[in-house]
Amino acid sequence: MTDIFPKPELDRRTLLRRAAAVGLLATPAVGMLSACVGSSDEGTQDQATGTKSADNPLGIDPKAGVEIVIFNGGLGTDYATKVDTPLFNKKWPEAKVTYSQTEEISTVIQPRINGGNPPDMINNSGSKLMDFGAIVKAGQAADLTDLFAAPSLDIQGKTVADTLVPGAIEQGSYDGKPFAVNYSYTVFGLWYNATLFKKNSWTPPTTWAEFTALCDKMKAAGVVPFGYAGANASYYMVRAILTSAGKIGTEQVLKDIDNLKEGAWTNDAIKQAAEAWAGIGKNYINKTFLGLRHTEVQLQQNQDKVGFYPCGSWLENEQAKDTPKGFEYAIAAYPSVTAADKLPATAINAAAGEIYFAAAKGKNPQGGKEYLRTMLSKEAALEFTKLTKSLTVVAGASDGQTISPGLTSANDAVTKAGKDIFMGYLFDTWYKKLDDESRAAANDLMFKDYDAAKFCERMEKASQAVAKDSAVTKFTRS
Repeated sequence: MTDIFPKPELDRRTLLRRAAAVGLLATPAVGMLSACVGSSDEGTQDQATGTKSADNPLGIDPKAGVEIVIFNGGLGTDYATKVDTPLFNKKWPEAKVTYSQTEEISTVIQPRINGGNPPDMINNSGSKLMDFGAIVKAGQAADLTDLFAAPSLDIQGKTVADTLVPGAIEQGSYDGKPFAVNYSYTVFGLWYNATLFKKNSWTPPTTWAEFTALCDKMKAAGVVPFGYAGANASYYMVRAILTSAGKIGTEQVLKDIDNLKEGAWTNDAIKQAAEAWAGIGKNYINKTFLGLRHTEVQLQQNQDKVGFYPCGSWLENEQAKDTPKGFEYAIAAYPSVTAADKLPATAINAAAGEIYFAAAKGKNPQGGKEYLRTMLSKEAALEFTKLTKSLTVVAGASDGQTISPGLTSANDAVTKAGKDIFMGYLFDTWYKKLDDESRAAANDLMFKDYDAAKFCERMEKASQAVAKDSAVTKFTRS
């Protein structure tokens, strides 16, 4: 079988991993993706199948086992072991679910894909996530069209697709076909401690002038105004920059980036956003954060040493064990950069995240899809929210529930944004090399040279290199 992820040469043991795992050393079994991959029919093992019916729309073998692998990160894994698996076995009691978790998805899963024995359902996430675009190209991800067309497990009269928030299926689609469930609905913005703000009579900014003025007040009070971890969370900063660019010039700016349009990265909206954020990096960030991991900077925020932290709404759950009594997570939309921004200050980037997919060449891909159908039930989605303090793509699953301060704040931000919610970008999952470069470029912008023009030119060059590389499968969005 042709390797999807070829084994690296011995001397590559000491090379830095791709920026998907910035600052971590490569392991011998995990290498860069091959441009030449096997066909979707190559090396497929015998697979479990059953008879389709109204009660079994995906045609699973009710006695066949299902193997799942879950990323152990900010969302934890309790939702899989305490909610999804019991619900799956309630309907399919003879189907044994084999569960495992890891903090290094690529390290564990890539060799298994190369070996032709992948798990049936995989949560592809974390700093060592796999290049999902390459997985799709290699025919390793199962087409989920039948999953989304299947009836919801517990919302009568609706298909799975009917129960999801707008854009949920699109975010896991490649050239019009769905291959992933992006399950967690994430609200992105500037996170802060509402208790600290009340104590100091600070107000979340809506303009850039207000932002820098507040940063000056924080600095005077001995608080680092803004921070993120350069060692493994530079993608948080990429999203902050591009969210600002989207607010300046609308989401079309980000669609052009995804579509590898020539000149997309040198668009004035990108330049203005990069220039504004470079000023924050130059004047208001602790330079030692470049070498820290995300939990280290987040802990400093829990200690009121950091004012604003750019992140998604998984943050509150991720820090639950370290959050002191009285600390109250809240989120603010990124402030307007200019008075001429095309989207209002309340506009936010909110999108489905956390990739889950069924392996096309697993022993039981239909069982993997059925496990996903279980996750997309209203009952499973509600329990996920309770456990993780994160919303899901199942629309209205947590309506009427008492939720945490951070999630309440995120819901309020969504309400205030109204129609001005935009999905963001997809290049980070489509083109891993471009994602790698964006992370490194963001770190240089914020910690080293503060040069917006250099950032834009560097990313434009990287984008066009991908555009001209015939070995890279291209995707488009409208």
